[in-house]
Amino acid sequence: MFELSGFGGLLILALDLWAIISVIGSSATTGKKVIWTLLILFLPIIGFILWFFMGPRAEARRI
Repeated sequence: MFELSGFGGLLILALDLWAIISVIGSSATTGKKVIWTLLILFLPIIGFILWFFMGPRAEARRI
C-alpha cells in the first residue's frame, strides 16, 4: 500500500501546516475556516490540493 514516511511525510506535514496557517489568517468566516482546517487535517494530500486551488488565503503582509 501507499505509506508516507521519511522525507515525503515531512514534506506533506510542512505543506499542510502552511495551508492551515493560511486558512486561519484569511478573512473567511469562522465556519469556513473550521471546515477547511478539518479537511486538510483528515485528508492531508487531497485537502492540500483542494485548498491550493480553491481555499481561502491569508492576506499578504506589507512592509
